[in-house]
Amino acid sequence: MNNQLPKSWAWTPIIELLDENSNGKPFQQGWSPRCHNHPAPDNYWGVLKTTAIQDGEFWGHENKQLPESIEPRPHLEIAKGDILMTCAGPRNRCGVVCFVKETRPKLLMSGKMYRFRPNSTLLDSKYLEGFIRSHQAQRTIDSMKTGISDSGLNLTHGRFSELMVPFAPLPEQKRIVTKIEELFSELDNGIAALKTAREQLKVYRQAVLKHAFEGKLTAKWHEENADKLESPEQLLARIQQERETRYQQQLDKWKAAVKAWEANGKEGKKPGKPRKQKIEAIGDSDLDDLFDIPEQWKWVFLNELSEHIVDGTHHTPNYTDSGVPFISAKDIKDFKIDFGDTRFIDAQQHKELVKRCRPRKNSVLLTKSGTIGRVALVNTELDFSLFESVANIPLLGDLQGRFVMWAVYFQVSSYFGAKNQKGVAVRHLHLEDIRRLPIPLPSYNEQIAFIERIENIFDRISKNEAAIDTELLRSETLRQSILKKAFSGQLVPQDSNDEPASELLARIQAEREASKVTNTKKTRKA
Repeated sequence: MNNQLPKSWAWTPIIELLDENSNGKPFQQGWSPRCHNHPAPDNYWGVLKTTAIQDGEFWGHENKQLPESIEPRPHLEIAKGDILMTCAGPRNRCGVVCFVKETRPKLLMSGKMYRFRPNSTLLDSKYLEGFIRSHQAQRTIDSMKTGISDSGLNLTHGRFSELMVPFAPLPEQKRIVTKIEELFSELDNGIAALKTAREQLKVYRQAVLKHAFEGKLTAKWHEENADKLESPEQLLARIQQERETRYQQQLDKWKAAVKAWEANGKEGKKPGKPRKQKIEAIGDSDLDDLFDIPEQWKWVFLNELSEHIVDGTHHTPNYTDSGVPFISAKDIKDFKIDFGDTRFIDAQQHKELVKRCRPRKNSVLLTKSGTIGRVALVNTELDFSLFESVANIPLLGDLQGRFVMWAVYFQVSSYFGAKNQKGVAVRHLHLEDIRRLPIPLPSYNEQIAFIERIENIFDRISKNEAAIDTELLRSETLRQSILKKAFSGQLVPQDSNDEPASELLARIQAEREASKVTNTKKTRKA
């Protein structure tokens, strides 16, 4: 680091500014026993997960209970004033640091983290934490990580001990920390307000959807066009006709494949006969917990509107640097498929995977594990395959895909969201639950009117969300600007009465050496 510092400051290796831990070393790493999969109750020993260490925050609740059959290691217990850092994991989770302001007793470090404490006569703990959180330090730390892939990196004590710290006079460090906390408090209040506004927009979107699916958004339109509309039963009949036609085409194709297989001396596996989709109409008992819809609409199971609803492959494929996009739950965001950060598989793997699950244009995609309930409509002819975290809903007949997409989103978030609120954690959607998801169905033309009206409202919501996201990004940029100024001596004025950092360091080192000599003499006399 060649940044110019004030004259009273000095670039100093972090190793020279730390106290020894109970192991007699400046860094102390944790331990990773096999634990229970639930947090430790109060007064029971727990081992921290790496997620306990967030950027600038300590989450003590992120731990796993140590089995009583395993003897705890109290010397690894977290203490108030520790600085903790993750030292193993994906690139973005290796090198994350936090200062422990408060902690409950009986929490142990895991093997993927270590702790260190500044020598309090030299360095303020919060000052050091702030510097390590800065982009300047994080870029240096990132270059210290080792490993064969970004998904599994390590940060060794030896490498990290070489980190150069902008060592300011101790009184100035404390003034810097006070100023950072003051500015960050104002910034955090603004961020909290922005996040609240974003959550309110989500609630508003849900309220608009409820209003719309109760038929209120298109009530006037329906009244004006009632004599021109077909019934949902007529629409379902056309969908069923298309389903039967498609199945007959699959049968014809299968018969041709069997003949070719027989003509080839029955080599290889006999082609499998296509499975006929079983359609069950929604019953009166299924309507008990559903909201009221207009008389001209009809409740149907999602399965009645599509071909077989299946998920992607349950086996991790062999990824390639390029080829066919392989979409998982992380790639479904903001009601679209994000191809910008997807993984790839080769054409041969894709050919095998689409035999079971082939997304096509106007299919609705639904995330069923991880973050459940995200949806997107396929509006591209581009070939791609799916992972098991995404369900494929291939719509049939005259259906507005975006209408079904919003219906699926609303019903999943309402039904399964209510379960979550009641304390029943829903982390995975089963295919049968998706197939039997109740959907309110109007006529095709009313679906068009529905989409025109609701997406006009949603466009305004999306613009507001984008503005909030811009402000949140600006807030993070401002946070880093504060840290940059702080650790280049530009945030608070220097005081000529402060003992220069180099002189302080030299004095403390001399005192350490003198203490060692004294202790050696005492040992010899003894």
